Amino acid sequence: MLLTLGVLSQAAAQTAPKPYAGPLFDAHLHYNDEAFGSAGEGPHPIADVLARMQRNGVRAVVANSRPNDGTRALAEARSAAQAAGVTVVPFIRLYRNRADYNSWFRDPSIAQMVRDELARGTASGPYRGLGEFHLYDNANATGPVAQELMALAESRGLAVLAHVDDVSIDRLLAATQGKGRPLPAAPAAGEPGSFALIWAHTGISGVPVARLDEMFGRYPVLMGELSYRPGLVCDTTAQGAPQPGQLCPEWRTLILKYPGRFMIGSDTWVNQRWLYYDELMQNYRTWLGGLPADVAQRVAWGNGARLFGLPQPGR
Repeated sequence: MLLTLGVLSQAAAQTAPKPYAGPLFDAHLHYNDEAFGSAGEGPHPIADVLARMQRNGVRAVVANSRPNDGTRALAEARSAAQAAGVTVVPFIRLYRNRADYNSWFRDPSIAQMVRDELARGTASGPYRGLGEFHLYDNANATGPVAQELMALAESRGLAVLAHVDDVSIDRLLAATQGKGRPLPAAPAAGEPGSFALIWAHTGISGVPVARLDEMFGRYPVLMGELSYRPGLVCDTTAQGAPQPGQLCPEWRTLILKYPGRFMIGSDTWVNQRWLYYDELMQNYRTWLGGLPADVAQRVAWGNGARLFGLPQPGR
């Protein structure tokens, strides 16, 4: 038995793919007040979070925060971000405080706050999207503010980052003129200003991969962000061979079918996630290395860069 285990371990080591070594785009990053503090005096100041990105090869992030002060501060720290080689893509979060999580979709003051923030922008440029927001009951996807903000995002060419179930995706996209398809008059896919719905965690409560396949086929504007996704990574291949940290077979098949539709993210929603940022990024590099090189590059960097019009980063 020991001999057999040793042979299997040696074979696994010989066949394990090399980790992906290219740039990363973190498409789901929070810089909340618990990390940033009231005036950058929290446990993770800007220099700290940029250092974590830099050493992990993260060259761009979608940043959002509760409240939006942290996002603005990160976006406006242009010199520090440029020195770290990081591009900040700022989103407007719909939460001023934790109470807003459960009521934003029916609160007109949230819609006004979003419009005010869009008009204000940041010192480094305009906001590029809305979210992350949550809907714990998909009936609330038809709430007046939820519907208004989806239509606003489409009309302004903003991306939306939504932590919702599959029924909510259907209902949110029903509020848009294109009903989940790019509008003919909208910017071409990949140009700055493209409307997209980025599905945080690519579904919650384990939406089956077959249902995901159906939805990605139905909605060309739908993109999947892969943090916290149950069932994404397995420790064996479809043939039962040990291969720790690689994509489960059905997920590998889905990503290969829609290589332009997935992105990675850290989801630093609590400070503990900042402490494990290096590990999170290394885990992504491990399974990205098991994909064809062109697909790995798109999921790791290219899909986010294309959506927000970012150039390939220099070496």
